[in-house]
Amino acid sequence: MQNNRREFIRNTFGTAAGIVLANQAATALNTSSAESMNAEPRIKFAVIGMNHGHIYGQVEAVIRGGGQLVAFYAKEADLLAAFAKRYPNVKQASSEAEILNDKSIHLVLSSAIANERAPLGIRVMKSGKDFMSDKPGITTLEQLAEVRKVQKETKRIYSILFSERLENKATVKAGELVKAGAIGRVIQTIGMGPHRISLSSRPAWFFNKEQFGGILCDIASHQFDQFLFFTGSTKAEIVTSQVGNVNHPQYPNFEDFGDVMMRGDKGTGYIRVDWFSPDGLKTWGDGRLTILGTEGYIEIRKNIDIAGKEGANHLFLVNQKETVHIDCNDVELPYGRLLVDDVVNRTETAMSQEHCFLATELAIKAQKYAKQLSI
Repeated sequence: MQNNRREFIRNTFGTAAGIVLANQAATALNTSSAESMNAEPRIKFAVIGMNHGHIYGQVEAVIRGGGQLVAFYAKEADLLAAFAKRYPNVKQASSEAEILNDKSIHLVLSSAIANERAPLGIRVMKSGKDFMSDKPGITTLEQLAEVRKVQKETKRIYSILFSERLENKATVKAGELVKAGAIGRVIQTIGMGPHRISLSSRPAWFFNKEQFGGILCDIASHQFDQFLFFTGSTKAEIVTSQVGNVNHPQYPNFEDFGDVMMRGDKGTGYIRVDWFSPDGLKTWGDGRLTILGTEGYIEIRKNIDIAGKEGANHLFLVNQKETVHIDCNDVELPYGRLLVDDVVNRTETAMSQEHCFLATELAIKAQKYAKQLSI
């Protein structure tokens, strides 16, 4: 039987299915490792600011990685009440300062109003703690310059949770496959980030460009992160970008459409983001990523495969030998574990600091220099 198993591996290793099997084995080992590390909390962390519901995904990622949530604070009573209901055994701090002055806390998470995240992150780093922000983690070039300066001085971690890559199982699997050479050298990424607007549920700051940062700074930060990651680019520039408010005149400071073309030192990319997911869709957005390589391509259908396979986390791999669909629902999400590793070991395994800042810089510049689209 052992000989038959070896023969099977030899026969399939060079195929897409073989690469998938190898990666599934590695994932199983990683998951087992993560479960053993989660036995006892490795760090203590807190939350300051929870204006976007993404904070719950941020918290769960760190808990999975071995963190213990010990305190939270926000200025808004309704947000505090909702968070306390979700985490009833966690201490509600009386102020931001109470958390920043607590030397037992290693990491602070935030999904505060977008343009308030960088100033908070600076205060967190100056207090001797690491910081993890919802995206966008920074909304202006001036904020970025100050964050870079303080991060360099304090040597603290400033991480932004680009969840469309780091918390999406199909995108994580795509990273494994690209690293294994499944499609050769990556040439281009095409990232689509449609969203449902759900007007009645949005707070006032959501429609204020100064506060949310603009559609390319906000939503497209995900796609810039993916472009850099999958092409391996460490230098990049915006070729052209445009933004517009084409269908929501009642919110003059809002943007509902944007797209970008960029060029990196190791590949090119195109991004389209919008707030036009129709109500007939079974999810908030038909997010897709296409990765073109010299020997094939990968298409990720993150949240839904319309009129196709059920559920989410779909990956389609096409190479010189075959076309396969990969169900990625059992893939481990390693970001939280790796971030906790980095907090403990002072490393950069979850995301390099320069990658975080470059993805942010590209998003801000695409926004700042975008042409105004009028349809």
